[in-house]
Amino acid sequence: MKILLPLVLVTAATAASVVLVPPYEASERLPGGQTTIFDQGQNAFSLPLANLTDRQRTDFVIGNSFFKKNWVEAPASTTARDGLGPHFIARSCGACHTQDGRGAPPSFENNLQGEQPMALLFRLSVPGQDAHGGPKPEPVYGGQFNNDAVSDVKPEGQVAIHYTEVTNQFADGEPYTLLKPTYQFTDLGYGPMRPDTMVSPRIAPQMIGLGLLEAIKPADILANAKAQAAAGGTIKGRPNYVWDAYARQKLIGRYGWKANTASVAHQSAGAFIGDIGITSKRNPHEECTAAQTDCLKAPSGGKPEISEDLLNKVIFYSRTLAVPAARDQSTASVQRGRTVFYEAQCATCHVPKYVTGNFKSLPQLGGQTIYPYTDLLLHDMGEGLSDGRPDFAAGGRDWKTPALWGLGLVKAVNRHTRYLHDGRARNLMEAILWHGGEAEGAQQYVLKLSKEDRENLVAFLQTL
Repeated sequence: MKILLPLVLVTAATAASVVLVPPYEASERLPGGQTTIFDQGQNAFSLPLANLTDRQRTDFVIGNSFFKKNWVEAPASTTARDGLGPHFIARSCGACHTQDGRGAPPSFENNLQGEQPMALLFRLSVPGQDAHGGPKPEPVYGGQFNNDAVSDVKPEGQVAIHYTEVTNQFADGEPYTLLKPTYQFTDLGYGPMRPDTMVSPRIAPQMIGLGLLEAIKPADILANAKAQAAAGGTIKGRPNYVWDAYARQKLIGRYGWKANTASVAHQSAGAFIGDIGITSKRNPHEECTAAQTDCLKAPSGGKPEISEDLLNKVIFYSRTLAVPAARDQSTASVQRGRTVFYEAQCATCHVPKYVTGNFKSLPQLGGQTIYPYTDLLLHDMGEGLSDGRPDFAAGGRDWKTPALWGLGLVKAVNRHTRYLHDGRARNLMEAILWHGGEAEGAQQYVLKLSKEDRENLVAFLQTL
């Protein structure tokens, strides 16, 4: 497959770079290929792939039920849904991925003693690696901070969020303000954390197109890294190789803000145990540390608490959520915004186009021309976005290039416009302005744009 990267010509006389923008293709209207669906409302992220069979749609509906409905404490009469906790951040997958969409921080900006985050979770680790080369959990609170618990079990604590305003201006003098968050854990239930604990905030991303991303050929991901390295510029993405509990080996990471998960199956099973406290065949033990004696004594909802069959249906559901069609891409302002997107070198990391490989368990995903706008690689995004926490091969400043499809429907689906890994950006332009490190050149290009071209760029992104 030919990777769609912008071509850059440099003349010796001027040392100026000229980006050749690929012509617009009609297939860009269907970012999921034949799997694309046509919906622009609140359910736009909740529909199955357009080419599923009737039998597959039945499995989709069952998976949807166990994705969105609440789990309850054990023991309970609803034995198929008991086993919540002992520690958790949500009672269902859908509580964080509302309408299968994007999470947001608490609704008010400085919640020093207020609403607790649900869709915004916090990874914890200390220096070192676990047995598979991943982050080493904090010894008292484990690998994730959980601010809720079942009866007779103490929550691990609460989270306080504070935002500081960062002000600056575009080259034309128009001012802008960014919000820089700081986080604090309070009311710790089991004593202090280790002083060298590293913390990474992670907002719940939208769920669309996960199966199509899984069907991208590994060779194409590696080709992205090779093309960026050969270009000789500052952008040099690299894959994250991570442990996959299903394959029982290290694979290229595709999911999570630091590409720390390789498959939809591993991601789904990991979320059940980490976010809801539901054990499964791959994660048979509750995530209680030795210091959490009340957690260790809590009743179980079974061994495991979700059957392999039901978990597989949730995995199927997550894998088959469709990507909505792009919108209004023929207008002059959107086409100009598309040109600006390429000229700013955004397409170097947000690689637009792929043709998916064969996917044995779900043939409908294979051979699709798709437009996710991601290279699935890690990039140094600068100190401004750093969490200081490594995750397999990802360093503290490294983040995976997120897919952009569905970007313009977040407001319709989730009633907010919060972006980036912790939701700090209140709109798409703020998200662009937080880019640093390898992406600083793109940021600087945008800062120098006219107001009209800034608006054109955002208009293009909102069609995806």
